[in-house]
Amino acid sequence: MASADRPLRIALLAYRGKPHCGGQGIYVRHLSKALVDLGHTVEVFGGPPYPELDPRVKLTKLPSLEIYNDYFPMRQPGLWELKNWKDVVEVTAFTFGTFPEPLAFTLRAWDELKHRKGEFDIVHDNQSLGFGLLAIEREGLPVIATIHHPITVDRRLEIEHAQGFFKKMNLRRWYAFVDMQTEVARRLKRVITVSENSFKDIHADHKVDTDRMHIVPVGVDPEMFLPVEGVERKPGMFITTASADVAMKGLRYLLEAVAKLRTERPEITLTVIGKAKPGGESARTIDELGLSDVVTFVSGVSDERIVELYSEAEVAVVPSLYEGFSLPAIEAMSCAIPLVATTGGAVPEVVGPDNETAFLVPPGDSEALASKLAYVLDHPEVGRQVGIAGRQRVIDHWSWRHTAEKTVDEYRARLAQK
Repeated sequence: MASADRPLRIALLAYRGKPHCGGQGIYVRHLSKALVDLGHTVEVFGGPPYPELDPRVKLTKLPSLEIYNDYFPMRQPGLWELKNWKDVVEVTAFTFGTFPEPLAFTLRAWDELKHRKGEFDIVHDNQSLGFGLLAIEREGLPVIATIHHPITVDRRLEIEHAQGFFKKMNLRRWYAFVDMQTEVARRLKRVITVSENSFKDIHADHKVDTDRMHIVPVGVDPEMFLPVEGVERKPGMFITTASADVAMKGLRYLLEAVAKLRTERPEITLTVIGKAKPGGESARTIDELGLSDVVTFVSGVSDERIVELYSEAEVAVVPSLYEGFSLPAIEAMSCAIPLVATTGGAVPEVVGPDNETAFLVPPGDSEALASKLAYVLDHPEVGRQVGIAGRQRVIDHWSWRHTAEKTVDEYRARLAQK
């Protein structure tokens, strides 16, 4: 099984696979394609929202109760919807106030894979870290997991920024699944992560031994994410990605920076690649700051349209308080747009030196963010040079083929552990 030349049969698990925003869907789509390009066979087992995949990659859908869907989040399923014991587990976990998808999804994956053990050499989990993974290993299927960053960080930041005792209490219950993820991560034989920063945080928070973790950075396709000829930049247009309305993404600080800048630069606008959450924190902030006519959310569009948006914008922004890697950062850099990013988490490790390949500011500081954005607008030639250098950094360091090759090395190393 650990032969260095035999093509592998890979079951790739993705409990959520949003196709056009959110790291999980992007990671699964591009990694599976690159693995097939190398000659391996990949079948993705996905929960809703389902990923969009290369035609050569088979998708096996593992339907859930979709309690946290985009249209009616936190809905209470009816008894008639419970078709099997996995559904009962999902609704029970939800009733106790915790996020049920990682556990329920891995149990569904186990129930599916235990009947197909002879069809796969290895199971690769993408960040679900549910107890079902341990059951899959007991069936004799080797498991390896990618942890982009420990969700303990999300939990800590959300609780720190929550207002009121009951909100903090509810968040602690909702994030109770993270304790399961810590236990599962600690017991897996091999874990992939994407940066030195995540490596340190996973060891600290999930207690995973350092000799069982290995770094495989994610990638980007520089032939897809590139400057589009004939598309003119729109003066004052900023662009950012916010796959979820959570404190960790730092969108509030960017909105505050935009409001500050518009007092003297009324032409400034912000395009957010992501879906607006009615009544969410960002929606309230937009209303408070009077930015309803300034901020545009774009979701459900193709990669080609996202590339066009990068070519239209003057500056890309990653305002995150923390990132385990940041795919949006390297996608923007690959398009040669000047990037203003925070120093949260692994971002400096990814984007490179300040004023050379990106412009860096402290996380959670809207004043510093506004100042740096103003500097880039006022020095377009400096921004252009930094954008060009940023694209070269991406070409030099990251591609999905490189990610796939390194991931296969980890597969073979995991198989050799049997």
